[in-house]
Amino acid sequence: MGKTDGFLLYERELPLKLDVEKRLRDYKEFIQKPSDQQLNDQSARCMNCGIPFCQSGCPLGNLIPEFNRAVYQKQWEKAYRILISTNNFPEFTGRICPAPCESACVLGINDEAVTIEEIEKNIVEIAFEQGFAKPRVPKVRTGKKVAVVGSGPAGLAAAYQLNQMGHDVAVLERDSEIGGLLRFGIPDFKLDKNIVERRVQWMKEEGVKFYTGINVGVDYAVEELNRNFDAIVLATGSTVPKDLIIPNRDAKGIYFAMDFLKQSNKKVSGIPFEEKEINAKGKKVVVIGGGDTGSDCIGTSNRQGAEIVYQIYYKPMQPTERDETMPWPTYPALLQITSSHEEGCDRLWSVNSKGFVKDENGNLEGIRLVEAEWAKDSDAGQWNLYTEKLGSEFVLECDLVFIALGYTHVEHKGLVEALDIHLDPKGNLIGNNTEYKTNQTKVFSCGDARKGQSLVVWAIAEGRQCAEKVNEFLKNED
Repeated sequence: MGKTDGFLLYERELPLKLDVEKRLRDYKEFIQKPSDQQLNDQSARCMNCGIPFCQSGCPLGNLIPEFNRAVYQKQWEKAYRILISTNNFPEFTGRICPAPCESACVLGINDEAVTIEEIEKNIVEIAFEQGFAKPRVPKVRTGKKVAVVGSGPAGLAAAYQLNQMGHDVAVLERDSEIGGLLRFGIPDFKLDKNIVERRVQWMKEEGVKFYTGINVGVDYAVEELNRNFDAIVLATGSTVPKDLIIPNRDAKGIYFAMDFLKQSNKKVSGIPFEEKEINAKGKKVVVIGGGDTGSDCIGTSNRQGAEIVYQIYYKPMQPTERDETMPWPTYPALLQITSSHEEGCDRLWSVNSKGFVKDENGNLEGIRLVEAEWAKDSDAGQWNLYTEKLGSEFVLECDLVFIALGYTHVEHKGLVEALDIHLDPKGNLIGNNTEYKTNQTKVFSCGDARKGQSLVVWAIAEGRQCAEKVNEFLKNED
């Protein structure tokens, strides 16, 4: 461990943020860099537990006590080597991961957890600053060609690993830029796009080939894909959004959250778009859905100058502390107050959407809501007994609604249908849990396309594991 009694001497401390007024002026990252002493103190809190639950709580299995010790000893290059041994992209996870490792931290039983995510982010950024983070070009090439379809976190992780194994990797992306969700789904104030572009440039230097504007199965035939590559990895994500089918859904001013975020990311980066502009300036905005995507819509709406932003939730407000239904070290369903909530948002709990209200021209005027009454199921301990409160229906005025209810499954039309990939009952690509193979001999799947909607850290883990199976397949083919 770093310091034997560090967890007794130091309290959990996160870096400062820019004031709300300042950070709403642009889309730049606003979390300030901590001092080396702060990082040293925070890493000293790690107890190097005999059983590192933090490590098992991380989908990547990051060697957390080991890199914390290196940080405490100010051995930054050693910390970096430990970190990248399990995590291809700590500059991403250190910014946007919900940190299940921290929920599993032993210190969190009766104190506040170690600031693992913040330490992770700063390890990799210091590595870039000091120059010991460098591209690694494979010394030997196998001659095998692998296509990775999709350039989100799963696709990038698979491509990175396969390239390091010596295979010739081509990443095929239908959008105009590489990065998938990282590039177009997550706002710059959480993940500056220079961070994504820096990593993509590195991978190019390491030998990965990137091709944009290619919609495989639509304008690039699967026959050509099969002919040109020895193995194919499908990492296309879970992109079909869950809709809200209620009266007047066709009102003008209702959008899926990702349509709004994608367009906003393009505007911030100066990338042209053809669809009608979605602008929250001066508007009353309602965000339906309580996850990270909904939070991103709040932060983006505030930066565009929304008059007011509401976020509505179907279920009751979550508790602020663990209870008997969320025993340590499981990931707790606690109330999340994100930086976007801090910037301005009225949150409405236990309300159900009954219909939209529109004027004679079809423009959105409001959303009709009803208060929901919940009771706990004594067996499951969950809030799942629901009734509508009589006489509680009301209309919330709004000009824009963003539906952020998550995603159903991978897109089936085009590539999946052309390759005749079998689907599971939820509509995801079937990829054997241990082999990542689909029903087609040389076609593999990973990430949200296979697992369903999940975390970026899980996508990276999936990409890494899928690459191992592709490598085994290519060796067996020889």
